[in-house]
Amino acid sequence: MTSFTELKLSKPIQRALANEQYTTPTPIQAQAIPYLLQGRDLLGCAQTGTGKTAAFALPILQRVSQDNSFAPAGAPCVLVLSPTRELACQINANFKTYGRFLKVRQTVIYGGVNQRPQVQALRRGVHIVVATPGRLLDLLNQGHIRLDKVHTLVLDEADQMLDQGFLPDIKRIIARVPKKRQSLLFSATLAGQIKELSKELLMDPVRVVITPPATTVDHIDQRICLVKRSDKRPLLGEMLGKPKTDRVLIFTRTKRGADNVSKQLRLDGIKTDAIHGNKSQAFRTRALQAFRSGRIRVLVATDVAARGIDIDGITHVINYDMPNEPESYVHRIGRTGRAGATGIAFSFCDHTEHGSLIAIERLIRKTIPIHKEHSYHSSTAPPTAGRRQKPFSGRGPSRWQAKRKRKPVRSSGRR
Repeated sequence: MTSFTELKLSKPIQRALANEQYTTPTPIQAQAIPYLLQGRDLLGCAQTGTGKTAAFALPILQRVSQDNSFAPAGAPCVLVLSPTRELACQINANFKTYGRFLKVRQTVIYGGVNQRPQVQALRRGVHIVVATPGRLLDLLNQGHIRLDKVHTLVLDEADQMLDQGFLPDIKRIIARVPKKRQSLLFSATLAGQIKELSKELLMDPVRVVITPPATTVDHIDQRICLVKRSDKRPLLGEMLGKPKTDRVLIFTRTKRGADNVSKQLRLDGIKTDAIHGNKSQAFRTRALQAFRSGRIRVLVATDVAARGIDIDGITHVINYDMPNEPESYVHRIGRTGRAGATGIAFSFCDHTEHGSLIAIERLIRKTIPIHKEHSYHSSTAPPTAGRRQKPFSGRGPSRWQAKRKRKPVRSSGRR
């Protein structure tokens, strides 16, 4: 496909896309939209930042607008499930953008805020609900929403929802949705649990896989900084002092770590904020808006926000701590290099994190180059730290076996 006009989208949707200067669909959009317009179930896998939201939002908006039905109170016809509040708000905003010239009503539901405005929006009637599983179940149990009219169900970033333990909630929600429906499952990876869930959720699905699972965006310049833990803080200051670090997203492993890094940067005169699960939704929304508008140059976050930050122009991602799960690395660095832009991802790795580095390189099937052009390169770190090891060929004993067979040498007591 060379343009959106070839995808048989309605004129109001094409007009909205033109207003956003979107002319050429991404691969996931070009392949998924024709099938979704036909009403097919779909299993979509594409790396982060490739336009998955528009791939399902555009055909959904077209179907809802063509149905030309009113929006009954508390009974949406489309349900989109999202793992995080930020991502839910982002998806809802995209629906508004693409459907600005349509008479389609939508709302977003998530926890951490007063539920009254969400209940009021449902009472006024909506066609599309974008929700996180926890708050949706709360409103279902309270009788504020019912799902018996849903004809399209979307699970976005399904792998992250499973990682966060939402599988029981998802199954409870699916049990409330009509069996006769169109179901869409989008994920950045196709792990074993995703395949099992897809078998339960999808009927004769089309499978669209744009890139191999867990690969990283090619135009992101990835680099590893071997550094002592005590030197991470001054190294961060040095990195932020370099030119062209215009908009920087920093990831830490813990909430306390995010707060500490943010506090130290503010003491250094750098405008920054931290977002994580302990921050209120109102604070997180303000911080993201400040980062998006450029009022703050640096944002510090934990993995809970990794897939909910869709902001153009992030020049650098810095992994202050290596992630616990190698899959998180893919989603972290995917916050830069979006929509075809280039980006740089630095990862600070101390000697206790070499195992995490090895796991990441095995996952992405790539050796990440060591970056030594800074003042804190760790000379005590082995030069092969984090390098992928060659698989055992079967010739002779493995190193582990050889170690097991090696007999200890008893000292005779003489020199």
